[in-house]
Amino acid sequence: MKVVKFGGSSLSSGEQLKKVYQIVTSDPERKIVVVSAPGKRSPEDTKVTDLLIQCGDSYLKNGHCGDEAEVLIERYASIARDLELPQHVMEEIRSNIKEVLESDRTDAEKYMDTVKASGEDNHAKLIAAYFNKMGSKATYVNPQDAGLYVSDEPGNAQVLPTSYESLLKLRDYEGIVIFPGFFGYTKEGKIATFSRSGSDITGSILANGTKAKVYENFTDVDAVYSVNPTIVNQPKEIKELTYREMRELSYAGFSVFHDEALIPAFRAGIPVNVKNTNNPSAPGTLIVNERENTNGPVIGIASDKGFCSIYISKYLMNRELGFGRKLLQILEEHGISYEHVPSGIDDITVIIRESQMNSKDEALIVERIYDELHADNVKVERNLAMLMIVGEGMRQNIGTTARASKALANAGVNIEMINQGSSEVSMMFGVKGSNEHKAVEALYNEFFVPVAAL
Repeated sequence: MKVVKFGGSSLSSGEQLKKVYQIVTSDPERKIVVVSAPGKRSPEDTKVTDLLIQCGDSYLKNGHCGDEAEVLIERYASIARDLELPQHVMEEIRSNIKEVLESDRTDAEKYMDTVKASGEDNHAKLIAAYFNKMGSKATYVNPQDAGLYVSDEPGNAQVLPTSYESLLKLRDYEGIVIFPGFFGYTKEGKIATFSRSGSDITGSILANGTKAKVYENFTDVDAVYSVNPTIVNQPKEIKELTYREMRELSYAGFSVFHDEALIPAFRAGIPVNVKNTNNPSAPGTLIVNERENTNGPVIGIASDKGFCSIYISKYLMNRELGFGRKLLQILEEHGISYEHVPSGIDDITVIIRESQMNSKDEALIVERIYDELHADNVKVERNLAMLMIVGEGMRQNIGTTARASKALANAGVNIEMINQGSSEVSMMFGVKGSNEHKAVEALYNEFFVPVAAL
């Protein structure tokens, strides 16, 4: 049995849904279908989730949302018309959207979670109606009925371990199960959503809970690419990579997968196959526990902007008990989490997301580091980009760091920071944000383009 998840772009219109129906029914093992809310039909379009957020915000501020609600409802109505669905389908969706938007707004966070989740929930009902109209028995299953219970953390819910046993019952349904992604229910019966793009997480949870043979994740690209195709033209496709590699790449900026999405599938040892809704015959990319390292040291290169560094130096820092703990405690007391902490004998650098620290916080933090830790020098540098080169083969390969450093130097890119993870499958470089694309291209040419082609 397979669990299949379709992203928003795959479900954005009636035409796309016809493709989805053909894909699902072409393979009898595709038993459970996890769906997102309708995504963009064109680059200028707006995702249904974003429309819901706009409406929810308007209700919180003004008690109504005017024309925005009609734009939202029309997105579903246009799909229903394209698929020639019975009128009652849209009547139920219209009624539900109105009910959700006018629901209890006492707790703004929980209200917004309920609003956002309605995007997937209503689309799942519409898709189940379409499958049945086409003659395939399909059942919409609500996450609460299935026993998908999560922690009470609006916008950042975590699946509760007891859910997995309950979800196994989904195998017993006759026909195809249509399941809304992105949210679950707390033990108190309230909706809580996963972090954004959380439908990937739902698919992974269901694959684990139902002991699926494979988890197929359909999107709008033929495969996972070795580098962002908006930076490098027609980059190499990745045929196979490990969970660890994909996790590192997702964290560092790959947008194919939410960086938490693979964990439930990984724990159950279930392969994940990334495929293209618009080209389903393409083999896609297979994500597995282990693979043969036959492609060279690097499997992919990712990058992300929006970082800053706090550099602290102090003579004999390495001999001072508790220095690192005290430093991180200062950040914690300002509500700041760290991303990386490369260090030396007399210095340490903390990499954080730039959005976490405004100029007021920065001044206070720097002052506290001087006063409480008696640092010799503290320097904050903003507008950094982090580049990650990833590959299981790096553990057995000598000279990867030298090759990467030389490629960046030849491209005129100064390295602000280097950090190699203890797993030895990734290496991170910090560069000026303005040099991000130039640095990515230099690394791609070094590791993926034959010398003769340059």
